[in-house]
Amino acid sequence: MKVEISRRKFLQGSVALSVIGGSTASLSTLLAEEKRVSHTNMKVATVCEMCVNKCTVFARVEEGIVKKLDPNPHFPKSRNMLCARGDAGIHALYDPDRLKYPLIRIGEKGDGRFKRATWEEAYEAILNGTEKFKGLKQILDEEKDNRSALGYCAGEGMGEHTFRQFMGDMLGSTNFVNHSSICLKTTTAGYALTLGAYGKADMENASYVIMAGANRAEAIMTPDTMDMFKRTRGRGLKLIVVDPRYTNTAQHADKWLGIKVGTDLAFVLALTYVAIKEVLYNKAFVSKNMNHFERYKKHILEHHYTPEWAEKITGIDAHTIRTIARDFMAHAPKAIYYQGRRTAWSLQDFQLRRAQAIFTALGGGIDVKGGIVFGKKLPLEEHTVDYPIYSNVKERIDKHEATFIGPNGTWIGFRNMIAQKRTPYPLRAFFSYKQNPMQSIPNIAKTRKMFENLDLVVTIDTMPSDTVMMSDVVLPECTYLEREDPVKSFAGAEPAIVLRNKTIEPLYETKALFDILKGLSKTISKPLFEISAKYDDELKEAIESDGFEEVFEENNFDLSRAFEESQEEINKERIVSEYGEEAYRILKEKGVFYPHMDDYFRQLSTNEYQYYPEDKKYYTTPGGEKLDAQDTCIDEKEMAALKKNLGTKSGKVECYLDTMAKNGQDPMPTWREELYTKTPKGKFKFITGRHAQQTQNSTANNIMLLDVMRENYIWINKEQAEEKGIKHGDVVEVKSAAGVIYIKAYPTIKIIKDVVFYVHGFGQESTGLTFGYRNGASDNMIIEDKIESVFGSAAMHETLVEVRKV
Repeated sequence: MKVEISRRKFLQGSVALSVIGGSTASLSTLLAEEKRVSHTNMKVATVCEMCVNKCTVFARVEEGIVKKLDPNPHFPKSRNMLCARGDAGIHALYDPDRLKYPLIRIGEKGDGRFKRATWEEAYEAILNGTEKFKGLKQILDEEKDNRSALGYCAGEGMGEHTFRQFMGDMLGSTNFVNHSSICLKTTTAGYALTLGAYGKADMENASYVIMAGANRAEAIMTPDTMDMFKRTRGRGLKLIVVDPRYTNTAQHADKWLGIKVGTDLAFVLALTYVAIKEVLYNKAFVSKNMNHFERYKKHILEHHYTPEWAEKITGIDAHTIRTIARDFMAHAPKAIYYQGRRTAWSLQDFQLRRAQAIFTALGGGIDVKGGIVFGKKLPLEEHTVDYPIYSNVKERIDKHEATFIGPNGTWIGFRNMIAQKRTPYPLRAFFSYKQNPMQSIPNIAKTRKMFENLDLVVTIDTMPSDTVMMSDVVLPECTYLEREDPVKSFAGAEPAIVLRNKTIEPLYETKALFDILKGLSKTISKPLFEISAKYDDELKEAIESDGFEEVFEENNFDLSRAFEESQEEINKERIVSEYGEEAYRILKEKGVFYPHMDDYFRQLSTNEYQYYPEDKKYYTTPGGEKLDAQDTCIDEKEMAALKKNLGTKSGKVECYLDTMAKNGQDPMPTWREELYTKTPKGKFKFITGRHAQQTQNSTANNIMLLDVMRENYIWINKEQAEEKGIKHGDVVEVKSAAGVIYIKAYPTIKIIKDVVFYVHGFGQESTGLTFGYRNGASDNMIIEDKIESVFGSAAMHETLVEVRKV
């Protein structure tokens, strides 16, 4: 059925997915067909893809149908646990709205009108274009083979590396962006530059944790979350929660501090001041393991980062700050200022993460049991592919959008340059894999403009997302339960390797990413090589000397050669060459492998397992100072003070970063008043977060999860809501400089004044999503596109809004 759409309705954001020549099989018909195909009942070990944690699961398959997903007890990281999202992964497989076959745009960009196509037709459209859009061949010819005229993005997942290799190394583009600059970039960089790595908070053994802005009790339900809450409330772990909201996590805490948004750095600097001024820190650890400590000490004291100073900024009283600093150091080294698992909050976020890392280090809680541990990563045999060399590739477009732009880019800076047509050269095509930029990047209006300015947009996805609606060609990937992905090694105190086994064959006409890229490479390799030969003098000479075919083959321009072995064959080679055939057999059967697994693994009680004996766990990294095994009189603080072998340049905690000073950034954590956004009278600062029943936008159409939480509500301080006449369930307008949304209100005393909040992952505008369409509101519709200056990360909590009852 063809659905026409008026321009007015389109501009209002109501976009209908219309497929010409398409038919949709009902779920009952599909399952009936699957029953006829297979008559086997089995339990298949695989890996969940419903969030970043990657828990292992067993899929119960009966006559070709996945009936249930059960937790897998063999993986130390997930420990026989499967959360609501993991359990609901079965709906990702059998979602009636999932993309079923390739699509080619036939309407205007964004109106959602496509025609059903074969895979060959879709590949040809990508190469040669249609009357509606240009193809790669024309674009690269017009750009004289500048492969960086192609941009690409990828969301987090086990297939991301494969996609990056194809687009970057094989096709030659430098213009990659991923989730890191709208996620953990400032956090991971802050900890890596300070400690050598991000590390993992050892919640199972910590005795004191300051958790700021992280809502573990309802945002991510994993075993380490449960480790923490099994020990709070007087059972061995003292928990301090620092958050503008009184969250479920705060309910489990010994103390909740309702901090003003954007002032966390001032709070940590004041804690540091107390620890240094009162000499509460671990002097032996500092002497052996902290570089430029005296310089940092002088910096903190001379700036007078006192608790009284911080009280005026944060709203947390000076006495409380002093008490927490003293308690933290008294419990150290088993004391952690929790790193955080979220995006940048403020323009000072990188310095905040550095300050957190240094404060934890002052207590000696680095590379030690009960502190931040780095563990070990089990090696895997490298799988190498030969790549072509392109002569006309240019540097990435966003390299000057922040001080340090790495290979993952800055999403907002990258997007804005294309939307505003200020790129140093035309970026004309864009490939999106497992990410929904239309909903995940702050300021949706600008993201729409970016897509409108592109000549070719190709999206690889499982669902008809808002980004699919802005695409020219749509390639349907099968779900994680229908494919085998690259084998993965997880580091930690209890390291392990996991394998995602295919549970059933792909449904409909969907394919795994590996097979999608294999087919595409066969179609585009030779025609795009002809473009390279046209604009590369060295290639011209080689072809004249050795012939077209020989140069094409010998110089690795036949991209399909990288896919000659199957993903299954590559995985087997990587495991067998490193650990032997038996390890591979265990991986196929149990989904998990680590050396001595048969000896170490055992069940302790109904739902408790041992993975590594305590003396075999990797709480400290190799290469550091060792204790005399016979000496039993050494306490925890002495153990923490041993010389470490950290991953920084000096092997120590870096208090001062010379590279920052050379590039115009603060070399030590420093409060900058000019970077703090104050809230004017009559306005609110907007903050966002996540919920354990939703994974960003990828679960927006999951009816099993929507049964738990159908839509999001905006939290607003109850007293301020009453002043505006706003009651529970009232629809309110929330307006910022970026946009406006309408959402139901939740007045509560559990949020401080002048702040409003709602959960991310709602407000989808694609009507291809039957269950997810316009449930609640999208946060990125109103979040302003502000970025911190060090790495170009999105500063998500710098947006001011007005709220009124409709």
